[in-house]
Amino acid sequence: MAEVFADLKLMNKAGQLVDSREALSNKIVGIYFSAEWCPPCRGFTPVLSDFYTELVKESDSPAPFEIVFVSSDRSEKDMMEYFQKKHGDWLVLPFNPERKRIISQRYNISGIPTLVIVKGNGDVITRDGRADVQTKGPACFKSWQSA
Repeated sequence: MAEVFADLKLMNKAGQLVDSREALSNKIVGIYFSAEWCPPCRGFTPVLSDFYTELVKESDSPAPFEIVFVSSDRSEKDMMEYFQKKHGDWLVLPFNPERKRIISQRYNISGIPTLVIVKGNGDVITRDGRADVQTKGPACFKSWQSA
């Protein structure tokens, strides 16, 4: 489980809080830094949603993969509206600017959209998950697994 989320509750699309340890256990995690007000984010989010759906939801053998949305939206209301409308069945870090700042610093996030792919222990596989998703599609997951 990505250690950066240890002891945190994450929220699913239904608005329910879930234990991060349980939700992320034994999975590769894509930490997606994004916001509704960001035009490049609005362009990439549907691509990432389709990627996730193909890899996890529509597969006969779903990949051990989860996405956690870390919002740069200006308010909880904006974050939830964007999350509910545009994201797949991902998880979201509940709106908390201080926690978002800590996670952003941990992964040296300087702009959005950014997709950081991490191992269960939080070690970075790639900081350029966005490029992998856009250029390789679901095939990139195998390279993430072998990293």
